[in-house]
Amino acid sequence: MGNIKSIKMKKQKALILIDLQNDYFEGGLYPLVGSLDAVLKAQKLIHYFRLNSLPVIYIRHISSRQDATFFLPDTIGAEIHSSVAPIKNEDIIIKHSPNSFYQTELNNLLQSKNITDVVICGMMTHMCVDATVRAAKDLGYKCTIIQDACATKDLEFQGFKVEAEKVQAIFLAALTPFYATIISTDEYIKSCLTTL
Repeated sequence: MGNIKSIKMKKQKALILIDLQNDYFEGGLYPLVGSLDAVLKAQKLIHYFRLNSLPVIYIRHISSRQDATFFLPDTIGAEIHSSVAPIKNEDIIIKHSPNSFYQTELNNLLQSKNITDVVICGMMTHMCVDATVRAAKDLGYKCTIIQDACATKDLEFQGFKVEAEKVQAIFLAALTPFYATIISTDEYIKSCLTTL
């Protein structure tokens, strides 16, 4: 009986990849700063999760607003970047807003897999990553953000320009420690290997 209880309480984790789509890369309609570096780190995470038979879940944004300028339906820009393409039996969740849980099946999917911990990376740090992490925490998930597998862009407010590097730092700083643990790709994989 004790063994059954311990199995039920065992932490189960999944990798959530947010909006790793062509429009965010050079040549796309809305390129970000550091998107290529981020997707290379995401590749390493995907490899680790697949190697360990852990769920890899893709979030794909399709714009539904009439004034949308990127991630337009049925365009190459809205496709997942080929370097991190999903394989058979990996789930793809379609969303239409920054929060990956809003009016999607993400929460039901995670619950069906008994997921307790979510490892999140993707784009954009200040928008969809931020919104999704906050929602995940509110729903009771333990969140980890892989900082170097995320990318963002320069922002401007009332004539004040904030460079992407600072945007990244500010938003990640705001999420830690309450909403998420922030860690690099290599540090995360190393920490997993030491706990095996």
